[in-house]
Amino acid sequence: MSTDDGVAVTTGIARLHASPGLAGPGRLGLVTNHTGVLPDLRPAAPALLEAGVRLVALFGPEHGLHGTGQAGESEAAQADPTTGLPVHDTYRRSGELLDKLLIDSGVDALVYDLQDIGARFYTYVWTMYDLMVSAARTGVRFVVADRPNPLGGGVSEGPLLDPAWASFVGRAAVPVRHGLTCGELARWLNASDVPHEAGRAADLTVIEVVGWWRAMDAAATGLPWIAPSPNVPTPATAAVYPGTCLFEGTNLSEGRGTTQPFEIVGAPYVDARFAASLAALDLPGVRFRDLWFVPAFHRHAGRRLRGVQLHVTDREVFAPVRTAVAMLGTLRELYPDHFAWRAADSGVEGGDQRPFIDLLWGSDRLRRAVDAGDDPPALCDPPAPPTRWAGEDVLLYP
Repeated sequence: MSTDDGVAVTTGIARLHASPGLAGPGRLGLVTNHTGVLPDLRPAAPALLEAGVRLVALFGPEHGLHGTGQAGESEAAQADPTTGLPVHDTYRRSGELLDKLLIDSGVDALVYDLQDIGARFYTYVWTMYDLMVSAARTGVRFVVADRPNPLGGGVSEGPLLDPAWASFVGRAAVPVRHGLTCGELARWLNASDVPHEAGRAADLTVIEVVGWWRAMDAAATGLPWIAPSPNVPTPATAAVYPGTCLFEGTNLSEGRGTTQPFEIVGAPYVDARFAASLAALDLPGVRFRDLWFVPAFHRHAGRRLRGVQLHVTDREVFAPVRTAVAMLGTLRELYPDHFAWRAADSGVEGGDQRPFIDLLWGSDRLRRAVDAGDDPPALCDPPAPPTRWAGEDVLLYP
């Protein structure tokens, strides 16, 4: 698809559709959901079958093959009504259970095509990782049909995850905003973590995007935006998500149950001081609006809440992680008797009762700093290129 300035961006799945041999021989399983479309919005699975690709099974992530599940949910595994192919639900499966799923499916290779959002705690990349580990153990080839990072690929932000805090919202030492495409992240994980867990690296192929470079965000690609999950409806949501998703670890609403999830946050105890205090911080690239809202579902459903809306004014300088951390510190300072952290729930890791903020942040350092009244933004590395943590050798795009 061509953008206004003549740039043509071709996704990995579009390239596979045009050249079925790119995935290699054998019976293929497609790891996909509703985001797995060609640039003309045709669903990839039936289009690949029509093009002669030997698809024999589909594999769905969190939210399910059709994207109807809320956070912590998937969909019942059944035959896909469009293609007739069997659908295997991968959510909450890893280790031997996932190995058995691959073996029983009869596939020789998996093709991964899911639209990531560019944040470590977005679970699609950990579905990719778990499947790469199982593929390495079971001798199944792994092919990533790459897609652009909707946040662009020039910046990473936030600390690396401490492996002691690994969970399904972060399996490996990746920054909060990682700055890579799924294909690049797969290359990094295949060199760093998959061999340790599987005993060998996966047989990995990346079908690269053509026409994308690191400075391009979702709008610059000219590709259609499809909400990757029910609560990321727009590119504006994606822009703030690497920061405001941290509010899932608190007793505030992160805007689920409204039309602007992650762009607004609030709680019953918040008052006008919150917006005023955030404005006084003069954080780069963002302004805050005092507002009231009532979530239709999720935390504080049906209650009248007060909070703020984030208005990003300059994407070039806006740092979502640093912004959210400053917001958390402000909340603790203003409302010490009301602001609180949440435990993890079974939707993330069954039986895990550690504070969810620790799993999201990748350690307990943020929680401890906020509770101690320290300067929490000091925990955030300034935005840096992905080469700072991933190195040049995994990058595929200029």
